[in-house]
Amino acid sequence: MKLKLDEQGHAVLQEGKPVYIHDDGKEVAFDAPGTVATITRLNAEAKTHREGKEAAEKLLKGFEGIEDGAAARKALEIVANLDQKKLVDAGEIERVKSEISKGYQAQLEELGTKAKTFEQQLYEEKIGGAFSRSKLIAEKLAIPADLVQARFGQAFKIEDGKTVAYDQHGNKIYSRERPGELADFDEALSALVEQYPYRDHILKGSGANGGGAPNGGGAPSGKKTINRQSFDAMGASERQSFLKEGGTVTD
Repeated sequence: MKLKLDEQGHAVLQEGKPVYIHDDGKEVAFDAPGTVATITRLNAEAKTHREGKEAAEKLLKGFEGIEDGAAARKALEIVANLDQKKLVDAGEIERVKSEISKGYQAQLEELGTKAKTFEQQLYEEKIGGAFSRSKLIAEKLAIPADLVQARFGQAFKIEDGKTVAYDQHGNKIYSRERPGELADFDEALSALVEQYPYRDHILKGSGANGGGAPNGGGAPSGKKTINRQSFDAMGASERQSFLKEGGTVTD
């Protein structure tokens, strides 16, 4: 860009402003006062931007290490609310804590109920099923499986998913066939029957013809008969089931 000169070598003026010729040939009148004013304004703006940048950098130093700006802003809003007492007072905090505790307790109770239901279902499936499928009951005992379960079911528990039997002294019943291992269902049940004071009245071939039966075996073949003492020793549900199955009691 160069100054435009007339034939005498004097600067060409346009409205009092010197004319300059750009490299592409375009002529422009240079407004020196306007340019100075613009430079002054831009310097002032640059200074304002620089000062704002420095202030922002100074402010951000207090948040060094914080990467989640949204979380930090939320935390500041919570603190502001606390400072302004807009959140809750001490009494309200205790109420909120109480409500949370109640909800948690309700969930615990619900889970506890479900766990007990599941435990009962598991017990009925494993223990009840074991009684109904027992070869010992089918071949050796003269009373049905439900009566046997009513009498001896409480001795069986489920521990770590396995069926475990306990004797009358609260001791686990171990296998005689496999020393050191817990007895399986039928072996444990056999041990419990052996400990039962009235076992002769529930074993096949002994209930109707044993010494406690006054009729000396006069009951029809296959019919379950026990004496009054054995009948009275049964629980209410056992007696009901026994009679329902056609059993008879001798005095």
